[in-house]
Amino acid sequence: MADNCVSCEANKQGVTINRDTIEGLKETICNLYLADDIPWVIGYSGGKDSTATLQLVWLALEQLSIDQLKKTVHIINTDTLVESPVMSNWVKNSLRIMDERAREEGLPFVTHRLTPAMNNTFWVNFIGRGYPFPRKKLRWCTDRLKIQPVNTFVKEQIAEHGEIILVIGTRKAESARRAKTMAYYEKKRVRELLSPNQSMANELVFSPLEDWNDNDVWVFLMQYRNPWGYSNKELLTLYKGATSDGECPMMVEKGLPSCGKSRFGCWVCTMVEKDKSMEAMIANDDEKSWMTPLLEFRNRFGDEEHDRERRSFRKMQGFLQGSYKQLHHGPYKKEYREQWLRELLEIQMEINSTGPEEFADLELITLPELRNIRRIWVFDKHEFDDALPRIYEDVIGKKFDDPEWVGSEAFRSEEWNILRDVVNELYHDEELAFEMVYSLIDIENQASSLNKRKGITDSLETCIRKTFYKNEKDATDYYMDRMIRKKDLGGKYNEKALDSTYDYLYEDNDEEEDDKT
Repeated sequence: MADNCVSCEANKQGVTINRDTIEGLKETICNLYLADDIPWVIGYSGGKDSTATLQLVWLALEQLSIDQLKKTVHIINTDTLVESPVMSNWVKNSLRIMDERAREEGLPFVTHRLTPAMNNTFWVNFIGRGYPFPRKKLRWCTDRLKIQPVNTFVKEQIAEHGEIILVIGTRKAESARRAKTMAYYEKKRVRELLSPNQSMANELVFSPLEDWNDNDVWVFLMQYRNPWGYSNKELLTLYKGATSDGECPMMVEKGLPSCGKSRFGCWVCTMVEKDKSMEAMIANDDEKSWMTPLLEFRNRFGDEEHDRERRSFRKMQGFLQGSYKQLHHGPYKKEYREQWLRELLEIQMEINSTGPEEFADLELITLPELRNIRRIWVFDKHEFDDALPRIYEDVIGKKFDDPEWVGSEAFRSEEWNILRDVVNELYHDEELAFEMVYSLIDIENQASSLNKRKGITDSLETCIRKTFYKNEKDATDYYMDRMIRKKDLGGKYNEKALDSTYDYLYEDNDEEEDDKT
């Protein structure tokens, strides 16, 4: 009855597929698969489009004989490690079932769960390095969390086989921009139905659902069995629990729409003002109220109105940059990074102890990420009080496990506290005095052995240049004086820095470029 209701409602809104369409696509898929030895890679996010794409390919290939199934079909899922916990669990379980069913039936499907490099995850960049939360002009997350893991996997396959065919569930009906892009590459097809990938050579793209609309997708999912044994009706229930307009797409290029506008994406996403999907899931289902702390935490650190005061007035590498007679603010200050880490671990403990049983072992942040954050704080930022293990032990209640840690025992939290009190007493009106002192001491300490002394003078001078400002006003005056001097001497200078047209600075500059400077 439910299937018929879905079908009837969809037909009212315009369904373009029927049984002949599906059978024709299955035949096309079989012919493409048998045409060469190029391996296939299917992008699977767990949402409706990628599920329909994979289901269509699976139904087609299971019609072939065992001796015809000679080339592997890789199913890849990109786990950003900050996915919606509900959807993440759904995907993990589905990948496990796919592997089991493929082995039982002798099918060529092999699943892969791709994750970002552990030194480049969301929390390592946000809490570790202090990157400002992602926004429209500072969207540092997509490339690191989604595109790079996919590209790494694809490059490995191309290196091994020379070429791959990427099968994805993109559809022209998703947006006018998507339709325009797909039409452009359709004209450049080197083989029937196979388009080149704009960002990677030797990769051909096959989009079997390219002409489908939303209703086509749902009718197909409801009327055709899920061949690996998962429930498409449960997937429909997940969608009914939220209200936004689409799923998180398989990211293969930087220009694709943000997951923030999709139904299922990263729970930390700040690309939109509100996470309407999580809000709806909590409001529509009392059993999902355990996610409320996640939503509240995301809203706190994504508070744009108060974000400027939480960040250093210097950029990531310590230099000054500004416009409209104000400085651009850079990474988050130490106290906020530590505060957010503590809150994140507290939420994790709360979910583990009071949430659903299936999330009793949920890790909002992993041990490898915590170890990388520790190294950034201690070695890169010279915060030798080594706060991370202390925060972890306070919240989790057990010793922080870091077997490969090799840190200096010369200075720890006790020395840090004494130094802070002395400096604050002597230079209470100097905002960066403590940072200058602890950084200089740590640079000297890290270079204690003879083989590490090379370049220490430059490191000490660089540290002083970053921290000799009394406060933000002093730094702003210094920066503006430099711009005026360059202008007067006919040199190249930042014209926007001296422009007083605007009273308010909205400094969404590219922190990634700053990070590479």
